[in-house]
Amino acid sequence: MVAGVARGVHASSNPFYSLKDISFTLESGEEDEERIPWRDAFSCSKDAVPGLVLAGQRKKNSMTQTALSAVAGIPQRHISEMENGKRPIGRENAKKLASALGVDYRLFL
Repeated sequence: MVAGVARGVHASSNPFYSLKDISFTLESGEEDEERIPWRDAFSCSKDAVPGLVLAGQRKKNSMTQTALSAVAGIPQRHISEMENGKRPIGRENAKKLASALGVDYRLFL
């Protein structure tokens, strides 16, 4: 396992890059720096990524699942299941969640 901290984020020059285009560098104590895609830095399945993004955006906005539920009009239990990868988010819920969190709905798809 590589011990270290994120040193920098690199994205393409296009301001509308997607999450898959983001990579960051880990300090490994060696002189060589290695860039890896962010998805490779976390051990999760492809299906779990939207839920992780949802949880991250919710926490970034300092919201509880209950508060997000009230604002988005989605049951708290469903938000929990979405964050844990047990329920797909879907386009309509993505739009509701994005509106409540102030982000683009495509982050959750």
